[in-house]
Amino acid sequence: MSVSFHTTLSHRSLLSLSAMAAASALAGCASTAGTGWMVGQQSTPLPDPIGPVHIAPAPTDAELAVMYGPIQDGGFLIPAVPYKQIDPRYYRQQVLDPTGEAPGTIVVDTPSRFLYLVQPGGTAMRYGVGIGREGFAWQGDGVIQSRQKWPRWKPPNEMVARQPELAKYSIENGGMEPGLKNPLGARALYIFSGGQDTLYRLHGNPEWRSIGKAVRPAACA
Repeated sequence: MSVSFHTTLSHRSLLSLSAMAAASALAGCASTAGTGWMVGQQSTPLPDPIGPVHIAPAPTDAELAVMYGPIQDGGFLIPAVPYKQIDPRYYRQQVLDPTGEAPGTIVVDTPSRFLYLVQPGGTAMRYGVGIGREGFAWQGDGVIQSRQKWPRWKPPNEMVARQPELAKYSIENGGMEPGLKNPLGARALYIFSGGQDTLYRLHGNPEWRSIGKAVRPAACA
């Protein structure tokens, strides 16, 4: 599967990318010989698509209550998300595909705070996401070479230097163990470019309030 960044999520904030990771859920432009997903970026919002396609009806309130309700995952009980406190435009929903990318591609529209999972037939699943402030600076294409379920959080040495209190979670110390307080959430996709780790991630987030906002990046390892 591939990913494209248009200038990293959500089924739920903690599973923001797990919903797509599970569907594959978190990021591309064109798939590459089994290496993972592509990811790119641009600075303008995506255009509206043109042409008739079939779109599933918007979920009912009862369906939303189930969609964002509590869930057991990997031995953790993830609490319900108070979705009524989130702008409805950021709910997970099927939309016309505005990207023009191949099915299976994940596109991140950073200005609009949306992530699209492109589907066959001219549609895409759209997820509201929070964008790390540093996410707007990254340019180019990449490949998601690793997908981790309930990952460990390992802040890079540069972050530890700025925030010494994070030293106990450093790469050398093995990072923060998985769990509900882990900044990477339930799933993380690791973006590489030219065979090198970009240190950018598409990942879950325990803070549902971050959906639709530019937020301080949690970590990069």
